[in-house]
Amino acid sequence: MQLDHATGWCRGIRHCPSPNFNQRPDGEISLLVIHNISLPPGCFGTGKVQEFFQNCLPVDEHPFFQEIAALQVSAHFLIERDGAITQFVSCLDRAWHAGVSCFDRRVNCNDFSLGIELEGADETPYSDEQYDSLISLSKLLQQAYPAITAERVCGHSDIAPGRKTDPGPSFDWQRLRTASIIA
Repeated sequence: MQLDHATGWCRGIRHCPSPNFNQRPDGEISLLVIHNISLPPGCFGTGKVQEFFQNCLPVDEHPFFQEIAALQVSAHFLIERDGAITQFVSCLDRAWHAGVSCFDRRVNCNDFSLGIELEGADETPYSDEQYDSLISLSKLLQQAYPAITAERVCGHSDIAPGRKTDPGPSFDWQRLRTASIIA
């Protein structure tokens, strides 16, 4: 896996471009946000996350899909249970993953962050393959964007407390920090 600095797209992984992005304001990329997602909730390997991020989720297939049908969201990356990585938005653009958020007294985290979704749920342990891919991707992104220091890798719950809980208590922060994060 390699990052093309000119385009912000990684080579060697699947691309599934989302229309849910816009231009990032001037400034450096300095935050990495870890999320989780599964569609329907608690179901893995359905391909529905990809459809959701492309605004083509079949709303009649599940009652939950009707609740989220009007949302337009994306993340830069998704790591599936088998460790496969998909990129939806160029790192140079602003993906719509954080929502109302604040980090280090700075609001609108989408402006200066990259978002990685893990296929999962708060209470479900993540797979070894996911951690391996997350570690590799984190290293790559930190090398490309050195302002993303160890202290600037966080969960969605950290930037939207009370509103979001992911990646949840099942996420092993120590495993990520000791294996991948550049100090």
